[in-house]
Amino acid sequence: MLCPDQGALTPVLDEASRQGVQHMLCVSVSLERFEPMLELIEPHPQVSASVGVHPDGTDVLEPDVDQLVRLGQQARIVAIGETGLDYFRAEGDVEWQRERFRTHIRAARELNKPLIVHTRAAREDTLKIMAEERAADAGGVLHCFTEDWEMAQAAMDMNFYISFSGIVTFKNAQTLKDVARKMPVERMLVETDSPYLAPVPRRGKSNQPAYVRYVAEHVAELREESLEDVASATTNNFYALFNTVSR
Repeated sequence: MLCPDQGALTPVLDEASRQGVQHMLCVSVSLERFEPMLELIEPHPQVSASVGVHPDGTDVLEPDVDQLVRLGQQARIVAIGETGLDYFRAEGDVEWQRERFRTHIRAARELNKPLIVHTRAAREDTLKIMAEERAADAGGVLHCFTEDWEMAQAAMDMNFYISFSGIVTFKNAQTLKDVARKMPVERMLVETDSPYLAPVPRRGKSNQPAYVRYVAEHVAELREESLEDVASATTNNFYALFNTVSR
């Protein structure tokens, strides 16, 4: 959610509630925007947050383990990230991305809080670093998943959940749809990644938490299950993963 003020945020949260969304996770992408994010969500107990620096960020404050641990001890912070690797637009030596990823994993393990992992065009290195840094000790989620079943299995073997965004509703996302059909229900989550990647039938619009219903409906259709069953399972999985959130 990119809401500049309370006036913009309140109707977004109200619509989410009308669509049956009980709780939301506001994901950190930089340290510069972290405190303003906390101030924005402070009046809204149905919104938790994470702390982290997105792998795309270049001209940003670089976190260290101690800083992430200190910020991550706050009650509203239920996860570390968004972190990971993104080589899609990266140029030159990207060792700084790999080091930043390792820093987040180490902080998550120290806090015993889950990781929110972003991976794009970096499958081999993502799994390699997760294994080397023992990310399984913290667990977490591969968010906005766009990979294949082999990648999903490797992540689940390391104690990670797989989260489907609006991309799964896109007509050309056949590989991802196949993953959604095969997923063990106890390892599956749904999300919006708002304000991006609005699902069909809202594609092209600014995404918002209420639209997660469309993602759940499509996953249910792919799996030939009821919306109620998918909603119940993914809700339970959310509270199991982010286990410091009060239900």
